[in-house]
Amino acid sequence: MRTAALVLMLILPAVAVAYHYGPGQKMLALDDAAIHVQRAEAAVKGERFAKAIEAYDAALSRIPADRGDLSRPIRLEKAKARMNSKQLPEAYDDLLALKDELDSATVTTTEAFKTDVRQTIANAQYYMTWLMRLEGEPREQWEPDIEASRQNYKLLADAARAAGNDKDAERLEGDLEAAIRLARMDLSELQALALPKQCQGCCSGNCQGKCKGKGRSPKQGQNKPEDARGASSGPPPDEKGS
Repeated sequence: MRTAALVLMLILPAVAVAYHYGPGQKMLALDDAAIHVQRAEAAVKGERFAKAIEAYDAALSRIPADRGDLSRPIRLEKAKARMNSKQLPEAYDDLLALKDELDSATVTTTEAFKTDVRQTIANAQYYMTWLMRLEGEPREQWEPDIEASRQNYKLLADAARAAGNDKDAERLEGDLEAAIRLARMDLSELQALALPKQCQGCCSGNCQGKCKGKGRSPKQGQNKPEDARGASSGPPPDEKGS
C-alpha cells in the first residue's frame, strides 16, 4: 500500500509537468485569447477601432490553426473594426476570404453566424460602391459590388420575413432600397452627400493611391447631411460595420 502511494506521489508531478507543457499550454493560450477579445470589445465600444484591431490580432495569434471555429468569429469582428478604421478595402478582402471558407463543405457553423457574415459583406459592398463612385471608377468596376450587395440584402430580408422577424426584415428591406438608390443616383448627387465614416481615408485599390477625396470639393457635404439611403433605410454611414 505504501509502495503504491509512493509511486503515485512520483507520477503526479510528472503528469502535471506533461500537462503544463502539453494541453495545459493550449488552455493557457485560449484563456489569453479570451482576455484580448474582451479588450477588443471594450475598444470597439469606445470607438477606438485601431486598438480593437490590435487586440483582435493578438487574440488570433494565440488560437491554434486547427481551431477555425474559434478564430472565424474573431476575424469577422476584426473586419467590422477595420471598416471603421479607414481600412474598408482590406476589410472587404478579409470578409470575402471568410465567406470562401464558410462555403467549403468541410466547415460547419451556425446559420446565425453565416447571416452575420453575409450582412457585413453586403454593407462592405455598399460602402465600396460609394467609394469607387466618388473615385470616378467606371460603372463596370463598381456595378458588380452594388449588385452583389442588393442580392445579399434581398436574401437576408426574405429570410428574416420568412422567420417572422419583421423588424429585421423592414431594416434589411430599407438597406435593399438604399443599394438600389446608390446604383441609380447621379454622381453629382452622390458628391453632395456627407461621406460615410467607412469611406473616409480609404482608396478602393483601383486608383493606385491617387484618388483619396477625388470628386469632392471643399464645399460639398456642408449642408444638412443626407445620403443615398433616405431618412429611414440602408446602412447608416456611422454604423459599426454590421
